[in-house]
Amino acid sequence: MILEGDFIETVEKLIFDVKGLVHPPDRVIAYIRYVPDENGDRVREGTRYRKIYSLREREKFLREKYPHYLYRDPVFNTFLQAVPVRYISRVYKPSERLRKMLESSQLDEIEKSALKLALLIKEKAGLALESIGVTGSILVKLHKEDSDIDLVVIGEREGRKVYEAMEELFNENSVQRYGTEELWRLYEFRSKDTPMSFEDFVKIERRKVLQGLFENKDFYIRLVKKPEEYGEKYGDRIYTPLKEARIKARVLNAEDSIFTPCRYVVDVLKGDSKIEEIASYRGRFCEVAKEGEVVEARGKLEKVIDRKRGIYYRLLLGSSREDYMILLKSTT
Repeated sequence: MILEGDFIETVEKLIFDVKGLVHPPDRVIAYIRYVPDENGDRVREGTRYRKIYSLREREKFLREKYPHYLYRDPVFNTFLQAVPVRYISRVYKPSERLRKMLESSQLDEIEKSALKLALLIKEKAGLALESIGVTGSILVKLHKEDSDIDLVVIGEREGRKVYEAMEELFNENSVQRYGTEELWRLYEFRSKDTPMSFEDFVKIERRKVLQGLFENKDFYIRLVKKPEEYGEKYGDRIYTPLKEARIKARVLNAEDSIFTPCRYVVDVLKGDSKIEEIASYRGRFCEVAKEGEVVEARGKLEKVIDRKRGIYYRLLLGSSREDYMILLKSTT
């Protein structure tokens, strides 16, 4: 079973990161991340790679060179990056990578830090080893000395335990929150895809516990439900994009805001009142707001036809570089 946090490699040696938990039967929704390039700054098994960052650049690369990895999905009713199963040559699993790192005596400094952080969180949260893993560049051995540490935790109960454990680890100073300098650096990178002022950015990011510094290295933790917990199979819901929309809303329920994909149940105060939730498949929109807080968000208005629930509407964030979610009124 292929999940958010996994990476897949194709027969052309292209490396994609998997998005979400709902995939068509014949392909995996995943976004291009690393591509062979003789001028690339990363080397693995004798092949040089470069990393593609922005969503626009990723789509442009595939459209020009590998258009068979772009297709219009009949359930999500939009063009997606996805890898047909027949083109997959290898699947990279975060938990397997962590286990191999644990058994290895030849780790570099970033791998050692990633292993140490993963084991620290495992012990603090009381997790089974198979519930946590290493993703991102370290997963596919394309990391550099200054790469981030990307971890993934699978399971709803496990994820909530990790969220509580991270609060304790910050209080113990085992991990550190971002200071102004680190937040500015993060802002310069994120603002290329997600427009907002630095002041609005700091309001949100300074509260997050799924990111920070460990041994002077950036880390990010992705919490992912198991497919059976997520409760949606391909075709259970049909999504129809309608238009771009902007709303002001009060958050009624934020219990799934810590997971990827994330979700906020909202009451719209200004804008399209039929919108019931804000959702995103991108980690940057996790942990933005808590229950009772007021947000402003811009994204894609979608009509959702659910076999069990009927028709409802949501605001999907992250498919456009103009999308954002900012905090207008906080409870802290």
